[in-house]
Amino acid sequence: MSVEKLVLHPRNLHRSRYDFPQLINSCPQLEQFVFINPYGDQSVDFSNPEAVKTLNKALLIYFYGLSDWDIPENYLCPPIPGRADYIHYLADLLASANGNEIPKGNSVKVLDIGVGANCVYPIIGHQEYGWSFVGSDVDKRAISSAENIAAINPPLANDLTFRMQNSASSIFKGVVKPGELFDLTLCNPPFHASAEEAQMGSQRKVRNLGKQKGREIVLNFGGQSSELWCKGGEVEFIRRMIEESAQIAKQCVWFTTLVSKSAHLSTVYYALDKVGVKGVRTVEMAQGQKQSRFVAWTFLSAEEQAEWSKKRWKK
Repeated sequence: MSVEKLVLHPRNLHRSRYDFPQLINSCPQLEQFVFINPYGDQSVDFSNPEAVKTLNKALLIYFYGLSDWDIPENYLCPPIPGRADYIHYLADLLASANGNEIPKGNSVKVLDIGVGANCVYPIIGHQEYGWSFVGSDVDKRAISSAENIAAINPPLANDLTFRMQNSASSIFKGVVKPGELFDLTLCNPPFHASAEEAQMGSQRKVRNLGKQKGREIVLNFGGQSSELWCKGGEVEFIRRMIEESAQIAKQCVWFTTLVSKSAHLSTVYYALDKVGVKGVRTVEMAQGQKQSRFVAWTFLSAEEQAEWSKKRWKK
């Protein structure tokens, strides 16, 4: 299994500290949340959901050319730099099947499993590389929010589409159409196995921020149940994803998913071995002290990947 260095990707636009004056200039609403921390630096209160959401809005406007962005209350508000890392490493993955040249433009079709109300992966992937996206979700309100984000930002409108996943127990089934081709799939699966486990994780997050006040718990990044937990947790979700990917083995070059805990990798590799994949890659990523990774697998041989590249990406 190949492993990359634990640093933000070289093409990640968020390798430097936040330039708050520039961000405020792009999104004036951010100014009310910015303060000087004990180290003399400008910052925001990361335990305040509204502050975090407004910071995300400013980042998406400034770095990715959006005119507006919003999500409904209590939906997942992900940190942008880590999401960007996943996208850039996916671009490298496609390049490995394309003579080390990143394929760009809307002919590259990506499926985001669990796009969420925030629509962050399609935004970054489209604005950085011009890729087109299909985003799926089991939550109607999340789909509606993602559709609205695409509609109010003209650069996104023609290349982002969304599909309801009507079965909570299915991943690709009911979303990927017969014969439909995707160059990539990506996923940030629910981490937890129950609502109680998700709540405990949220409490740990707040304590780590040093912002717990009495018994009140403030979720700085929010999240609906479908975003945070599922029966069997992350391992079961990924196992089902792997099984279903085998049913559409020749309809995609690389299937990928984030894996939150390294302890889960052996189970993931075992599931991949069972379905007879032709290649597996594990890419380690890091943002600050938080480490993450994604696993990618393909059912196509190197020759088949080269043929795919020739047909779909070569101009």
